[in-house]
Amino acid sequence: MAGLALGLAPAASAGEFLVNGGFESGALGPWSCTGGTGSVVTGQAHGGGYALAAAASAGDTAQCTQTVAVAPNTTYTFSAWVKGSYVYVGVNGGTSTWTPGTGGAYQKLSVGFTTGATQTSATVYTHGWYGQGTYYADDLSLDGPGAPTPTASPTATASPTVTASPTATPTATATPTATATPTDTASPTAPPTGGHSLVGYLHASFANGAGYTRMADVPDSWDFVNLSFGEPTSVTSGDIRFNRCPATECPTVESDADFKAAIAAKRAKGKKVLISIGGQNGQVQLTTAAARDTFVSSVSAIIDKWGLDGLDIDFEGHSLSLQTGDTDFKNPTSPVVVNLISALKTLKAKYGPNFVLTMAPETFFVQLGYQYYGSGPWGGQDPRAGAYLPVIHALRDDLTLLHVQDYNSGSIMGLDNQYHSMGGADFHVAMTDMLLKGFPVAGNTANVFPPLPASQLAIGMPATTNAGNGYVAPAEVDKALDCLTKLANCGGYVPRAGAQPNLRGLMTWSINWDQFGGREFSKNFDGYFRR
Repeated sequence: MAGLALGLAPAASAGEFLVNGGFESGALGPWSCTGGTGSVVTGQAHGGGYALAAAASAGDTAQCTQTVAVAPNTTYTFSAWVKGSYVYVGVNGGTSTWTPGTGGAYQKLSVGFTTGATQTSATVYTHGWYGQGTYYADDLSLDGPGAPTPTASPTATASPTVTASPTATPTATATPTATATPTDTASPTAPPTGGHSLVGYLHASFANGAGYTRMADVPDSWDFVNLSFGEPTSVTSGDIRFNRCPATECPTVESDADFKAAIAAKRAKGKKVLISIGGQNGQVQLTTAAARDTFVSSVSAIIDKWGLDGLDIDFEGHSLSLQTGDTDFKNPTSPVVVNLISALKTLKAKYGPNFVLTMAPETFFVQLGYQYYGSGPWGGQDPRAGAYLPVIHALRDDLTLLHVQDYNSGSIMGLDNQYHSMGGADFHVAMTDMLLKGFPVAGNTANVFPPLPASQLAIGMPATTNAGNGYVAPAEVDKALDCLTKLANCGGYVPRAGAQPNLRGLMTWSINWDQFGGREFSKNFDGYFRR
């Protein structure tokens, strides 16, 4: 974005923290708008003679920001009068609200937020939506308990990071209420950007042969805990529900209060706790805008109820497929794909930069795309082939982790044009290398899926022989890691992407099965990366 302009309020405004919130200076400063999209105009004011006009285009939401000094552990309210279609107001790292349209009249939007224990600056913003044209904003106010005495402006390097704006059209029925308070997803415990992480799925809504593991009993080896699963009320409803395992099925299940407290305790240690949507039985097809909207609102309700960091998309089976003629992963047209992208972008925008988004596709939906994509140019192929690629690509700037399930998989062709099968290190190396190097989709060298950074990738493996097909012993796990991170101990496949020491780590199905197996998987991870 354009450089953030920083400023402090004049002392005469006892409780006002913004400068030029009514744009009565006749100039934009100290507000800053992306790509030069903002200007101050007459004839559109809510109060006074001037207002902000910001033109959202197909490539820019026209986000305008101001960063101010604030006090730690203090509650503030940001409000603005806005006019136009799909206008947002919010605070970076906190919450936001928006209106789908104001019918040509001004509407007041406001959000409340509380600063963190060490927070000394806050960035407030307003923006429109891609392709929705010009919006207007006026009489913006950041109100708090006493504005600071003017001092020299902070430097731009002190400003919080601003997340990329969503690229899909928002939905009218998923509007957050103006009185909504920020959820714990805005806490300082942001997703770690470096180091190595261990990701596991926790059977939270059902029991199986692995037995039930209480949240409080999940070992600290696990950096990401994915609650399994949130499932829809019907395949196409988009209405996601998370039902905890009943005591009749899981006799040792803890109370809701203890479960929520244990989640908070994990997060206090810097762990990430997510709701995983889908799974083997949770088919989710967002075929309509209504389903997309319901998905956003229902997933938000789960995140807010349990105080979670975000969500994991584990769509399997027939959840994602590509319609005939949908051949370009960069510009998808299939409703189930387009609506999922839109929903995830909306959730990311709602919760802000600390929102954690992970994905766990099967190889059929990702690496198979090297050979086949959808039903093909003439139809007849499986329309699910490579169907995750447009979702991953559209969300690559918002994605915390991608961990493909390198299990329960058929043989897949690697970049060496040889088929690789489960059961050894080579399969994991070849599958991961495809994501690190990138590959032409359906063999089309003019349509290349770009590589993902190693820090965004973890390798999915079964924890035990009981957990799924494709289990490999710790020695083979270490061999795969040696080859990918050091180009050492490689077998028949040598990575084209070179050594990637920043590979994020491993994912497994599941925490429960790892407990059942004496913690072989997690202890091996700790021994390899944390010794």
